[in-house]
Amino acid sequence: MGAAAYSAAGLCAVAGGYYVYANYLGKAPPVPGVPQVQKGADSSPQENPSQGVTEAKAFTGGDQGFISLKLEKSEDLSPNTKKLRFALPEAEQVSGLGIASAVVTKFKAPVAEKPTIRPYTPTSDEDEKGHMDFIVKRYPNGPMSEHIHSMKEGDTLEVKGPIPKYPMTPNKHNHIAMVAGGTGITPMWQVIRNIFKNPEDKTKITLVFGNVTEQDILLRKELNEIENTYPRRFRAFYVLDNPPEGWEQGKGFITKDLLKTVLPEPKEENIKILVCGPPGLYKAISGGKKSATDQGELDGALKDLEYSREQVFKF
Repeated sequence: MGAAAYSAAGLCAVAGGYYVYANYLGKAPPVPGVPQVQKGADSSPQENPSQGVTEAKAFTGGDQGFISLKLEKSEDLSPNTKKLRFALPEAEQVSGLGIASAVVTKFKAPVAEKPTIRPYTPTSDEDEKGHMDFIVKRYPNGPMSEHIHSMKEGDTLEVKGPIPKYPMTPNKHNHIAMVAGGTGITPMWQVIRNIFKNPEDKTKITLVFGNVTEQDILLRKELNEIENTYPRRFRAFYVLDNPPEGWEQGKGFITKDLLKTVLPEPKEENIKILVCGPPGLYKAISGGKKSATDQGELDGALKDLEYSREQVFKF
């Protein structure tokens, strides 16, 4: 299974994805063991302990429903990838998202019977006021990604959230390993950014990131900055299906041998491995999820390397 297959689908949580959307449309039970948005969630300002101030939240979950966000800016990162900035309803609002969490987007084409609903993880900091940024890769026959890429400044997109994923707190784990493919980097970046902006958090992170070409490596500049600033605590390893001449890192696909070399050993204390990407990556690395409520059995390379089910989380 090459990196091309890892990047082909682009969205995390494909397995059980409809369940996640249904949960936020009020059609499914809560996810055990994961903090849920409470019905009728309070939309009052939240306290930011690091700054000693309260900040209004744009997204409060529960019965809030979808919010129309206006596209402020669209920037081409590659021929099939855009960075988009959407304005929050009020300039002084923060998103209201926790770590790690996402939002769902909704769009109904004029000829469609039902709306298309897809999850995305913002790439902007949760403390930024007045806007949220997304990196979206366009996929052939992907109705949501094609719609988002066609949007002009001033157009609006329906967004709802937050969707809690894996709750993070400072120093929750000694070492976090991440295996990502394509746009599966976005929830990883949310965790990475949150850890390294907190001087009290000493967590180590190892990232293995598979893509098709070097041009497809999203957030590479930001990842390089983290690695240069914290070389003892952050390492990134890149694997390309079609590497350029002179490429010195991984080629082809993410192998069990590579993971054995760079990941913390299963016997190390208090480690966590996060996996995010399309179905091909899950199949090869960890096995898929049964649903949003069931991580499923551990399989693939991580099982072969003798990690436990409890040591792995599949976004």
